[in-house]
Amino acid sequence: MVTLLSTYKELLVLIAGFLIIALASNQIAKSFQKIRLPLITGLIFTGIISGPHIIGLIPVSAKDNLQFINEIALAFIAFAAGAELYLRELRSRFKSIKWNTFGQLVVTFVFGSVAVYFCASYIPYMADMSVAAKISISTITAAIFVARSPASAIAVINELRAKGPFVQTVMGVTVVKDFLVIILFSICLALGESMIGGEEFNSLSIVIIVVELVLSFGLGFFVFGQLLKLVLSFKIIRPAKTIMVLLVGFGSYVLSHALKEASLVAFAHSIHLEPLLMSILASFYVTNYTRYRPEFLNILEKTATPIYIAFFTLTGATLAVNVIGSVIGVALILFSIRIATMIIGAYAGGIMAGDPMKQNHLGWMPYVTQAGVGLGLATVIADEFPGWGDEFATVIIAVIVINQFIGPPLFKWAIFKLGEDRSKAQTPEFDGIRDAIIFGFESQSVALANQLIENGWEVQIATRLEKGSIDEPEGIKMTYGIKDFSKEEFDLMHADKTEAIVTMLSDDENLLICETAYHHFGTRDVIVRLNHRYNYDKFLSLDAKVVDPSTAMVSLLDHFVRSPQATSLLLGMEKGQDSRDVEILNPDIHGLTLRDLRLPGDVIILSIIRGGQSIITHGYTRLRLKDIITVVGSIKSLEEVQLKFDN
Repeated sequence: MVTLLSTYKELLVLIAGFLIIALASNQIAKSFQKIRLPLITGLIFTGIISGPHIIGLIPVSAKDNLQFINEIALAFIAFAAGAELYLRELRSRFKSIKWNTFGQLVVTFVFGSVAVYFCASYIPYMADMSVAAKISISTITAAIFVARSPASAIAVINELRAKGPFVQTVMGVTVVKDFLVIILFSICLALGESMIGGEEFNSLSIVIIVVELVLSFGLGFFVFGQLLKLVLSFKIIRPAKTIMVLLVGFGSYVLSHALKEASLVAFAHSIHLEPLLMSILASFYVTNYTRYRPEFLNILEKTATPIYIAFFTLTGATLAVNVIGSVIGVALILFSIRIATMIIGAYAGGIMAGDPMKQNHLGWMPYVTQAGVGLGLATVIADEFPGWGDEFATVIIAVIVINQFIGPPLFKWAIFKLGEDRSKAQTPEFDGIRDAIIFGFESQSVALANQLIENGWEVQIATRLEKGSIDEPEGIKMTYGIKDFSKEEFDLMHADKTEAIVTMLSDDENLLICETAYHHFGTRDVIVRLNHRYNYDKFLSLDAKVVDPSTAMVSLLDHFVRSPQATSLLLGMEKGQDSRDVEILNPDIHGLTLRDLRLPGDVIILSIIRGGQSIITHGYTRLRLKDIITVVGSIKSLEEVQLKFDN
């Protein structure tokens, strides 16, 4: 009993320590983004530094004792990968996905097998083996070459908010390929067990593999898919539902381990279910054949960051970096072979798919990174072939470590080169003119435009309507015939110099406008009139300010009841009074404290926004360039403040 309590205490201490390191890892990894490296590279680096082979904050025992964290994360990653296989969106890219999968799977595997075989004399554990054994190990190595890291791909895509045909193809190929590579590896392993041991080929092994895969497929689609659907149907709070979704994914690993042990006792042969395959198929079912896709995607999006932090930090900490030095020569040989065969596969698949050549030139970069699947397959070889299997696993781990550091930056660079990143553009410098674009022509947009013009703004209304189809409002600049809300149309409206954009169209149209403004122009203020509440989070993720008409009136009345004077003042309903946001552009103001400002006596400073965050103000608060100050006072006094703070 005492021993059991001691074990649990050690486990709790290990978990607590790892969580603290994971929080620190997140902060350290953010510094990697400043030098345009992916977040996951920083997480892996922090994990390696914290691991047992460098400073030892995470002990060797973490690999086994924290395996459940790894399994929960891998199941979640499989859910995220399966959710990307939304058939309605992928139909247009099906041809590209098919042929690029062929290139990355078949071409890479064939050329990789041949290259490894002819380099066998330079690989210590293969040099003295028989021809049959060399062929077998070459095919097993090439099968592991094909393995990719869906987690890394999804993490980079989410970080950049990447979207486009290239990213769609990459996600489709990554998920389909990781499904097929498990089958390919299982076949190569079954053949290898016979050829390496000098035994006759046992056709029963292939039958068992097929049965295991069919069983994994059925359980994933029909059992775990239904479990996910059931959990998502519960009307419970979101955090509880998120935990249950993670438990469903973890359940695939629990079932796999339990069946493996039970079958070994009952049949003297272990039946191996593939948890990643089951989780991917469960997610695929929910995404394509249930009505819970929006909520499921929302849960995945909200949970992704902490899962990635834990997974990649633990991955870095458990990598056997201490052995890399002894096998680096062989690792570099295999790494070079893998890169070369992937480049050949990318060109072969891209050309057969008819993809643009610019995309084909970069088509191999998204598939460099390896992690969970590759590590898992290497471990299987170490377990199956004691002796040379350990050396094989060590070399493969070294290759994976190299791929983990080189792969994510390459993928990120490819996304930037193809223009499919959707990260926020830099907010433009103030040009001295306060201007706004209002999308949508109706009475409210005209009224808003007139009110802004009265307050010194330059305003234009953009509409899909054609010139001559409406009575043009007097004194308001109109832009007609807007079609697809593209960057080119925004450029014609000089959106690069616009301080504010207001969208008053359908949610789908508003979302396109917000994405264009966010990605290409970094517009300081984007205000959205919401139509459907379930789209609220989509706009918030694009830093938009959302006005929900269904609740705005109630909120306004509530403020009038509780604080009528302040509400009237802020709405500009008090005679001669108004409120205004003013950006500090005058370098002479930089560094002054609030108490040292010489402002008109009727002006009150309500708040200061610095770097997107509101700060608590007092008399000794020092102002900085680019601070946005909310002030209240008479219209005349506000004009003086505006003039004082402007450059």
